[in-house]
Amino acid sequence: MLSEERIALEELRKTIREETERRGHPLTACVVTFGCQMNERDSEKLRGILLAAGFEGSDSEEADIVIFNTCTVRENANTRLYGHLGHLNSMKREHPDKIIGICGCMMQEKDEVEKIRTKYRFVDIVFGTYNIYRLAAVLNERMVSGKRVIEVWDKEKGIVEDLPVKRDVPWKSGVNIMFGCNNFCSYCIVPYVRGRERSREPKDILREVESLAKDGVIEVMLLGQNVNSYGKTLDVPMSFAELLEAVCRVPGIERVRFMTSHPKDLSDELIAVMARNPKVCRHLHLPLQSGSSRILNAMNRRYDKEGYLALTERIRAAMPDISLTTDKRSTWCAASASTVRSPSSTARGPAHRQLPCRTRCRRKSLRNVSQGSLTSYRRSVRSRAFGTSAGPCRHLSKVLILKRRGVLRVGSATTSACILKGTKA
Repeated sequence: MLSEERIALEELRKTIREETERRGHPLTACVVTFGCQMNERDSEKLRGILLAAGFEGSDSEEADIVIFNTCTVRENANTRLYGHLGHLNSMKREHPDKIIGICGCMMQEKDEVEKIRTKYRFVDIVFGTYNIYRLAAVLNERMVSGKRVIEVWDKEKGIVEDLPVKRDVPWKSGVNIMFGCNNFCSYCIVPYVRGRERSREPKDILREVESLAKDGVIEVMLLGQNVNSYGKTLDVPMSFAELLEAVCRVPGIERVRFMTSHPKDLSDELIAVMARNPKVCRHLHLPLQSGSSRILNAMNRRYDKEGYLALTERIRAAMPDISLTTDKRSTWCAASASTVRSPSSTARGPAHRQLPCRTRCRRKSLRNVSQGSLTSYRRSVRSRAFGTSAGPCRHLSKVLILKRRGVLRVGSATTSACILKGTKA
């Protein structure tokens, strides 16, 4: 933790002590999380900062401070957030001292921040993904001044280590190994809200894992938007396979997982490390996104259907008992009806049993992002089909793709959820 953040945390402790005496009861804090494992890990850091400052943890939104850690990938998460805010508005009118905060990926979108600023004036603090470690300073400013604080950065000013953490589960923990993404898949907003790839130093990662092991943790999950590209931004490059092997050598750690993997970066070196190390769990989530090489190219995924299938064959040859799961997008603006409706174009041969698949039709909004030229609205349901007994899941979804100066395409599609064969996770 930076020295200025230590000072801010101490100032917040003092403010909380004074406020506790004034109100006559301990102050409570609740963190509500929407989104992925990265958001879950960020929320553990937010809870750690709040507890270190003197708040008591709470699972109820009736707490004195409620912070929403948001997601901008899933449309449902946005809808749920605004539903929660509507409920909290009435609670805030009854309890004016209540503090409501919003952070996370959604707050990196300028139009969403402006919407909160103008239509949800009861929200007290707003900050983004790059400065969650600034929670103590932002919250203390709000409590001392009584004015709302909006602090959203356009880029990160460095990786901050040694933040306090409150884990949800005592025996397992996520460990960030990198932040951001350099892939710029054409449907994805993550590089714009999480920034470019930054890898943590191996010594900092191993020190954190060792500390977790001493605290009773036996399972760790290594987290990154694309863990397979770990180490490329380090002064002394280190592959993810080398890092994985080093983590497995930490005494006390019995199981190691990781996500998410990008097929284009998954190396034979990593497959070999997974195969020979019993601590690495026999599960791999490997997003496919489409069974059409043409659509994969339009998505800027930088692999084709044949390359993906060859990769899964190498994985299964090295680890016959591995569980493979994947993602597939249920529709795409450039897909023809025959492409979308074709049954499981990636399924082939007896070696590929039915693969549990999450079929998605997500909202990927690039509004008001300088690098983005598309605004994509996807209104549909999100389905999960897990297990070998899961049959085809069919969805009818309307997709409206807008360019800033006109409509590109309006379409609807039906798709099957089970697009590759594999074993049950």
